[in-house]
Amino acid sequence: MAVVTGASSGIGAALARKLSAGGWHCVLLARRRDRLEAVAREVGGEAEICDVAEREEVAATAQRVAEQHPSIRLLVNNAGIPGCGEFLTVPPERIEQIIRINYLGTVWCTREFLPLLEADAPADIANVVSVAGTVAGGAGGPYAAAKHAQIAFSRASALELEPRGIRVHTVNPGFAHTEGFPQDRILNHPWARHLVLTEAEVADAVLKAVAQNRREVFVPGFYRLPAALQGAMPATFSHVLGWWNRRVEEPQDSEDKGKP
Repeated sequence: MAVVTGASSGIGAALARKLSAGGWHCVLLARRRDRLEAVAREVGGEAEICDVAEREEVAATAQRVAEQHPSIRLLVNNAGIPGCGEFLTVPPERIEQIIRINYLGTVWCTREFLPLLEADAPADIANVVSVAGTVAGGAGGPYAAAKHAQIAFSRASALELEPRGIRVHTVNPGFAHTEGFPQDRILNHPWARHLVLTEAEVADAVLKAVAQNRREVFVPGFYRLPAALQGAMPATFSHVLGWWNRRVEEPQDSEDKGKP
């Protein structure tokens, strides 16, 4: 059995479809009841309304799942929200929300579902993070910071949980076009649109990481290079990243100039 967070749409819904097609029974978590229950009906799974940012909600949800199922084999921490904007201009409440959902949501779900995972060990946890967790720059500082923290948690918990028979996998996708993370600006660039992933491609990467017991993967794999470059040459890489962001944000024709 698998538990998937953020499963009402996007990558989470794609994961639910692929897991169910592979014979998994899925318990799906998200905040939007109507969307979540529709996906659950489609895949023959269960829907649990839960805001992963709220520790008490996560604990109550895990308890309800435990009352129905003695164990789970896979937990996918996929829930996340976008976080465009700079640290000095984004409202403080938004920064807190980004951190609570994108980072602490993974922590709370891992802690609360751990007893069920241990009951079916060897078991797996897959954390859907982001290349932004390894490459910080541009107008996504709060989002990148939360994803940095999520990666650090993934790496630390992988060491902690390995003796318990729990494998932790970190999946870092690049630009993925979803309802919550539209990539229209990049898709409109003929030389950059090929960098954009589909929901299904990310879902496939998550399942492959679990099947092959990969500790940390980048999707596509070449994103490992910019992550290494920023670590080795942070100042130089930041200048290059700034140039990239300006190019992506530039209007493509004169009719667009001056429009938001």
